[in-house]
Amino acid sequence: MTLHLLSRGLADTGMAMQKNDQGYFQAFAEGVVAGDRYFYIHEGGRQFADPCSHYQPDGVHGSSCVVDHSQHQWKDGGWIGKPLASLIFYEIHVGTFTGEGTFDAIIPRLDDLVTLGITAIELMPVAECPGERNWGYDGVFLFAVQHNYGGPDGLRRLVDACHRRGIAVFLDVVYNHLGAEGNCLASFGPYFSNTYSTPWGKSLNFDGAWSDGVRNFVISNVLYWADHYHVDGLRLDAVHEIYDRNARTIWEDLEKAVRNWQVRSGRSFYLVAESDSNDPRTVHPSGTGGRGFDAQWLDDFHHSLYVLLDREGRDHYQDYGELRQLAKAYTDGFVFSGEYCTFRHRTHGASSAGLPGERFVVFNQNHDLPGNRPDGARLAALVDAERVKLAAAVVILSPYLPLLFMGEEYGEDSPFYFFSDYRREQVSAGLLAQRHQQFADFNWNADAPDPQLPATFLDCILKWDSRRKSGHREILDWHRRLIALRKTHPLLADCSRKYLHADLLGTTGLAILRYSADHRLLLLFNFSATDLTTVVPCYSRGPGSWTNILSSVAAPEYLLPGKSIQLPPWSALVYEFVA
Repeated sequence: MTLHLLSRGLADTGMAMQKNDQGYFQAFAEGVVAGDRYFYIHEGGRQFADPCSHYQPDGVHGSSCVVDHSQHQWKDGGWIGKPLASLIFYEIHVGTFTGEGTFDAIIPRLDDLVTLGITAIELMPVAECPGERNWGYDGVFLFAVQHNYGGPDGLRRLVDACHRRGIAVFLDVVYNHLGAEGNCLASFGPYFSNTYSTPWGKSLNFDGAWSDGVRNFVISNVLYWADHYHVDGLRLDAVHEIYDRNARTIWEDLEKAVRNWQVRSGRSFYLVAESDSNDPRTVHPSGTGGRGFDAQWLDDFHHSLYVLLDREGRDHYQDYGELRQLAKAYTDGFVFSGEYCTFRHRTHGASSAGLPGERFVVFNQNHDLPGNRPDGARLAALVDAERVKLAAAVVILSPYLPLLFMGEEYGEDSPFYFFSDYRREQVSAGLLAQRHQQFADFNWNADAPDPQLPATFLDCILKWDSRRKSGHREILDWHRRLIALRKTHPLLADCSRKYLHADLLGTTGLAILRYSADHRLLLLFNFSATDLTTVVPCYSRGPGSWTNILSSVAAPEYLLPGKSIQLPPWSALVYEFVA
């Protein structure tokens, strides 16, 4: 193995690399400065970028670039992070959040997010991936920041700007597989498993021969984002596709490494999982057989809610559609906790009823939900404004950590398609075949636009001016009011589900009681296009009445327990008990 330097200060230099006892090749070069380029040459003469490259200025097919992380003068010295239960997430795709599509272009929009009440942004993957238009889930250089987003310096400027405004920063990362184009990792060692595979490619080798180095590779990457970019946490993609049969699993090693880092740094750092398994052990400590995550996405909550808002959703989520499922999502978390699931043709899940609410992240939308529809339609393009507002209330007033997908707060109606920019035709063709199968699995018969066309990407860019237009402005104001109530009312700021009760109101209404020794809140939801006549539940203690503090439509100012009320169509009403 040869290290080839393309230094600005030195002549092109080739240096033989020596293999150490652990199997790593090493060479030491003097006079190297930030910005210098380099690559490796195998004995067969093939040229490779560094699989641990910190920057790929010319993309996945170019040479690697030296980065000096000490050059950035951080301005967040007093930042120690935010409590987990206080997080209100806002998911961003850097390339379509603004017309410029860069980290720096996000910064002028941060004050809008502060006004909205957002406390954490979550960036879709920024590790270097093929081309310049990509969701990022097929990254191949896990330590390199995407070059056309602004590279390492741009990401650091964004994190600094967020922390100055009290916003935490999370990154979406992928450790279950690597992308197909530009992936050179297999040429440097047994990084991939011959035993397991994922729907997107070979699994990483976490438990086979020479897997110690692979585990170190991933754990080092986790701490790299914390150390060099001051991020506050990571969301790990599809952890159910990460396989490890070792007596001591990767999850134990990762949890220990993160906890030690927290002690050393004095800062919080959270790990959030995307998991399809409905397994409460995902957020149990690794020492008790869990995976040690701080929280996980709760898909069941979305599915249960969405089919009540858009009846066509039942064609694609055939196991959902009953109001009791949303009630269970509120009180227990997982809807499928051991029941038979038609989609999977088996029983699915285990109970999560005893877990604290902050162990779950809930949403109406995320990148997958519009992106995995052929039409890329967001919720605001599928249902009317009243249902959009109802959905927002159900999520934001829940006992879980809410997540908004960029533009959701003002009812953005631009599509969010899947898009890509592969340079190799066989990779692109394979993607199209995979997408067609995915659509068939969910009973989609429509055609999606070609993800490789630039127009597909351009159609997804947010129309920020819409937030000032009638209709959009009202939805934005509703989201602000919901978030403000969540953050200021002691019952809603508390993610405990111990003091929460859910009752069905006929076949279309849901009543949620949240209570403590000092406060009682009543949330009333009507999931139908007609008025719902029902009786106010007798949740009160002693004489008094329920006073309206927030509603998505015109509503009575006061309610008396046990008396009749008409809930308007597609409405969300919030009342507080006053003795």
